[in-house]
Amino acid sequence: MRSAGLTGDNQHMDQPLQGVQSDIRERHRLPEGDVRFKKYHGAGNDYVYVDARTESRDWPAVAADISDRHKGVGSDGLILMKTSEVADLRMQMFNADGSEGEMCGNGIRCFVRFALDENALPPGVKTVEVETGAGVLSVAPTLTDGGMTRASVSMGPPHLIPADIPIALDGPGPVVDHRLSVEGAQLDITAVSMGNPHAVAFLEEEVDDYLLWRIGPRVEHHPLFPNRVNFEIVNVLSRDRLKVRVWERGSGLTMACGTGACAAVVAARLHGYVDDAVEVDLPGGVLTVTWPGEGDVVLEGPVAEVFEGVWPD
Repeated sequence: MRSAGLTGDNQHMDQPLQGVQSDIRERHRLPEGDVRFKKYHGAGNDYVYVDARTESRDWPAVAADISDRHKGVGSDGLILMKTSEVADLRMQMFNADGSEGEMCGNGIRCFVRFALDENALPPGVKTVEVETGAGVLSVAPTLTDGGMTRASVSMGPPHLIPADIPIALDGPGPVVDHRLSVEGAQLDITAVSMGNPHAVAFLEEEVDDYLLWRIGPRVEHHPLFPNRVNFEIVNVLSRDRLKVRVWERGSGLTMACGTGACAAVVAARLHGYVDDAVEVDLPGGVLTVTWPGEGDVVLEGPVAEVFEGVWPD
């Protein structure tokens, strides 16, 4: 079932976040000492990366400051490299508002590139086990003479039981086409967790014309989602192609979202709209998601370094 909503321009896209970020900056002060960082993106989903294996700071405050696109480096969040007792390395991520997230599909690909660039992994490594807030995930980097350019990630199986997403509904799941009324928009959402919660709505109108900057934060903070939620709007282009835009929990409008692409494909598969392998068009590029209807979801996509620098106290 397709949802009806609102259309119009996409202005004011970062306004809902600025108040939250300012509040965090006022409540926290950055610790003394500079922070050396590198910035990477996967299909335009950009994060600042820091080697935190020997550092302890007020990372939520650092994340809110450094992610600010007007006064900071500018990013969708901050990702830390830490040691792990159960995997090769641990990835800890913070959204642009300073809140901690469980997992990021684009972020974990770039995390492995960062670890290779920092010599935290052996060169030529075939598979990397990464501890995340959603468990230990396996990343297979694509290595060329120019370094790591792409990677595939075994994202684990999707969670479809309401209590595991979580969504405040009874029953065994899956939650498919649950009617949600937000700001005059009637949304039929399908709920999926890829280690973090997602609400997916299939639209008849062009996703580019939808007022996602307005509806996104209302869905994110809807009381149906006790941990807030990421919100994806989707056009089905064919049985092997989706067009998706994302409002990310804690970061707002982003150019791409790896877990969101996975959630969109899982939801489309539950509806019978797509086959096993799907290309997902996002504003920042194309990701490939494979899910045969059971077992692990596999995400594949690009990685790129943007620049490096030092964030001063």
